[in-house]
Amino acid sequence: MSTSSPASRRRGARSWLRGDGVHSLVFLLPLLLVFGVFSWFPILRSVVMSLQKTNLVAPPEWVGIDNFAYVLNDPLLPVAVGNTLWFAFLALLIGFPVPLIAGVLMSEVRRLRGLYSALAYLPVVVPPVVSVLLWKVFYNGSPTGVFNTILGWVGLGPFPWLQDPDTAMPSLVLAATWAGAGGTIIIYLAALLSVPAELYDAAEVDGAGVWRKIWHVTLPQLRGVVFITLILQIIATAQVFLEPYLFTGGGPANATLTILLLIYRYAFENSLGGNYGAATALSLMLAAVLALFSALYFRLTKSWSQS
Repeated sequence: MSTSSPASRRRGARSWLRGDGVHSLVFLLPLLLVFGVFSWFPILRSVVMSLQKTNLVAPPEWVGIDNFAYVLNDPLLPVAVGNTLWFAFLALLIGFPVPLIAGVLMSEVRRLRGLYSALAYLPVVVPPVVSVLLWKVFYNGSPTGVFNTILGWVGLGPFPWLQDPDTAMPSLVLAATWAGAGGTIIIYLAALLSVPAELYDAAEVDGAGVWRKIWHVTLPQLRGVVFITLILQIIATAQVFLEPYLFTGGGPANATLTILLLIYRYAFENSLGGNYGAATALSLMLAAVLALFSALYFRLTKSWSQS
């Protein structure tokens, strides 16, 4: 096996410098600086902080892996992990097929497609606090609440919604799906509109109806996009924070306590200034799990998404 000599490597470096290498490096420096200051340095700082006992007020104390032991021995950790997995399962069960079905149906529409796209994306541009206040009105547990009033017309309810541990998490998933589905719908719709029309024409010649065209033409063309949106949704649901924090604060009885909400409690709701060491330790553990899961996911789905 041949290897390049030091002389050839020096000639390669000089050729790179005489060419566009210096210009490329100059253009890259601002980007590298921004990433270094706002992304890589905070990551390295969080690794150091996870090995310290600090509240950002008193001088930090080096404790090694004690923060990780503290987190792993916290009785609320299994609760938060279980709730996060339950939220992710419900979000995939409800929130994953809804944008796909909506995108497929909208791609078949010939008129007012732009209006439907705008209506689908509208919840995304609504400020989260406004949408939470809106859904809190819907979820009013009294008989005069919006959902309870509608269900009362058919003899159902009233339901406590956010006040019941059994219904609180599905209620959050429904609101999160409404708020976040619009962006995924637009992605699916853009992918569908790029499907060659000749494929549909060939299917029609073969006598395929609407559902057979969707099954044999539309969905296979979306395979790669579906795999990407699936992993993105899994990562997003594993980091759910906004809905539990704004709707229930983790209640009732910790039924909606998630991993990120537990991290928030470590940092801001414990002792003076919070336990930032434990918060960063749990954050790194979550990041490591998601990184390993993502690597395994892409390895397993590489052949499927490209076939």
